Amino acid sequence: MGKITAEQKTRYFEKVKEHRKAIEAGLAKEKTLLQLVASDEAGAGYKRLVLVESTLDLCSWFILVNTLSVSLLGMKNEDYLLDARKTLVRAIRYLEETVTGLLDAPFSEYEAKLDEIKDFDSENRFRLVRKLGFAIQSLEDAFGENSKYSASFIEIWGKFAAVAKNLVNLKTAVPDMDFSSPIRELVMSHLGMVKSLFQRSADKYREQYELHTHKPDDFKRAVQYLQALRRIHVVLAERDEAETVKKRIDIWSTKLEADLKKAEEAKK
Repeated sequence: MGKITAEQKTRYFEKVKEHRKAIEAGLAKEKTLLQLVASDEAGAGYKRLVLVESTLDLCSWFILVNTLSVSLLGMKNEDYLLDARKTLVRAIRYLEETVTGLLDAPFSEYEAKLDEIKDFDSENRFRLVRKLGFAIQSLEDAFGENSKYSASFIEIWGKFAAVAKNLVNLKTAVPDMDFSSPIRELVMSHLGMVKSLFQRSADKYREQYELHTHKPDDFKRAVQYLQALRRIHVVLAERDEAETVKKRIDIWSTKLEADLKKAEEAKK
């Protein structure tokens, strides 16, 4: 990388100054919304959804400043990337507070949470899921493949999978996917994304176990995501898919038990 010129620095800081105003406005809006939620629980679910949207917008501003740094200076601005990461984590937490972050649980355990936002329709739910997914992918790409923060995205994607699933009304999902339903395509697309996210998280946690950490908890987490995926297939009466995932769960569980036994024998 060549030496950064004074002109490049000047252009960069001028641009950052413009975007910093938007960032400060976003931080102020987040603070105000948090105060609104804390001061009055009425409509708290809807207020948190606005909070999620606003925080994701703020995250995009942080990522944009890093993009400018790469474009104008030829280097990443890790400070802004870390701020984006913190902001993204907050957005996911706000969504967990809205619909819970439960991974593998009966719908009845979080049905009341969804009932609080029943007027937030299927189109907006899927739009929010796509917006959150885009933010995560954009930030992961900005950090780069060899970043020391790469492993943390496994957990972020996993949490995203859970809230994306918990935004779907699984009680009405089957009739919602009927050919006569006006929201058939939306619900099918949303659930299709959820299934892919659960399989991805399972694969990533197992990969982390096999190639990096060798920690049984990572493998157990991988199995939990498969179990959650199977629950979705069962709820949707997708018997063949549920059976396929069950076989994979059995194989992975057997492998984990064997690895644990081998580790215990090695200690003797």
